[in-house]
Parts: sequence; C-alpha cells; structure tokens
Amino acid sequence: MICSICPRKCKIDRDINVGFCQSPSVFRVARAALHYWEEPCISGENGSGTVFFSGCNLRCVYCQNYEISRENKGMEISDDRLIEIFENLIEQGANNINLVNPTHYASRLADVLTKWKSPVPIVYNSSGYEKVETLKALDGLIDIYLPDLKYIRKDKALRYSAAGDYFERASKAILEMRRQVNDRFDSEGMMQSGMIVRHLILPQNTNSSIEILKWLKENLSDTYVSLMAQYTPCGELDDTPELKRKITRREYDKVADFAVANGFEKLFLQELESADSNFIPKFDFTGIL
Repeated sequence: MICSICPRKCKIDRDINVGFCQSPSVFRVARAALHYWEEPCISGENGSGTVFFSGCNLRCVYCQNYEISRENKGMEISDDRLIEIFENLIEQGANNINLVNPTHYASRLADVLTKWKSPVPIVYNSSGYEKVETLKALDGLIDIYLPDLKYIRKDKALRYSAAGDYFERASKAILEMRRQVNDRFDSEGMMQSGMIVRHLILPQNTNSSIEILKWLKENLSDTYVSLMAQYTPCGELDDTPELKRKITRREYDKVADFAVANGFEKLFLQELESADSNFIPKFDFTGIL
C-alpha cells in the first residue's frame, strides 16, 4: 500500500514500512468502549461507541492520548475483527460508532463501511488534518463529522504539530465535510447526521482561538462549534514550556465570551473541570482482546 492518504503524503509502502503516522496498512487499535464525555448529542445516556486507532498523522506534542498517537501503543486486527468490535459496541447500546483518529486508515475504513452497513450513525472524529480527495471517498459512508480546528497560525501548527500547512488543509477539509452532511437530530436530541467543529483552547493561545472563531463565523456560521477546556499537560513539553499548565479561567472566559458576544448560537461549552487526567481513557485494549 503506497500511502498518500493524508497531507503528509509519505508515499511509502505500509505493507513493508511505516511513515510519519507510524502505522502499518492493517488496523491498529488500542481501545473500544462506551464513552460518556463527548458532546451531549453524541454520547447521550447510553454512551458513544468509541474505537481508538493507534498512530497519528499529526502527533501533537501535547496530545493527551500520547500513548497511542506518539508511542503507537496498539494491537493489529483484521477488517472482520473490527466489524465484530463495532457490533459488540452496538449490542452494548452505543448511540453511534465513533472512529477516533481514523485519518491514516480512511481508505481501509471506506472499504469496511462499504461492505458493512451500520444500524447506528458513524462518527468520523479527526484532527482535521485531512486531504479533500480522501474525504470524498468517504462521502455517503460517514454520518457525523467531528473534526478539530486546532490552529490558524502557521507558526503554532509548526511548533506544536510539525504541520505548517495545517490550516490550509484543515479549513478545506472541514468545508468538504460540511458539504457531505446535513444536521439532523432524533426526537431525543441525539445527532443522527451533521457536523460539530471542535476547538481545544491552549494556554497562551487565546488570540489564535479568537481568530479561529472569526473564520468559523465567516465561513460556517450555521455549524455547531464546541469550545473545549480539557487541555491537560501530557507528553514531552520541555521545548514548549507555555504548554506545561492548564488554561486559566480568564483564558477560557476570554474565548467563550467572544463566541457568545459574536452570535455563536450553536455552541457547546466545556467545563474547566474537564481538564483532569481522570478523563483520559485507559489504553488497555478494552474491547479489543
């Protein structure tokens, strides 16, 4: 498999070697379980059926899931085993199947979702660092897009994720995701199709967050936005000392107040108490073994 799935375009044969994402061509996963801490219309009371894929095409220095994104902890499984995992989550009552960090497996997932039709919505939960061409191959297979929009400034994207073209790529990818899906909810308020754009507020980065909100207001004014306060220092941060603390109440309020004052009506706001390592999933192969 000569891989150019994502903007990195490593063009290596993943059956033989690995590229930036450190992932083979076969699925590598670290956890599959009901998750209750997504947005209310995603988790609901029953939980979201999350499947965490190992490896990552972004590998942010601060990633709270660094065990799987940077250290690549995981177990290789077949396509059929992945389908079994999906079906087990649905039997447990999952509101949806939530593919967490799926970008580097997008093409293989397209094959799986073409032959296996889910009775619950499929959620594509991504960093936003995607190729439009790859997303087009998912058109009609994904019900809910849950992308991050992490950076708008090139220097921040380079410093934290070694991806100077992040905003250029992510902004186009998010517009493609928006083209594919319309927002629709069931009678209980659970999202059945649509998109929520997430933004994680980072310490000493509030002006960047406000610039992102301005872009969203101008380009996706009718799209749900989720402002996240959960940043918890993780990983190796010696080269980025500004990230060695959680965000402050003042930082969060500055961004949230801007959103409210500028008419963001479809807005999710996360409590500061979410910045706690207890909310980080345990990558112990739950639901995989």
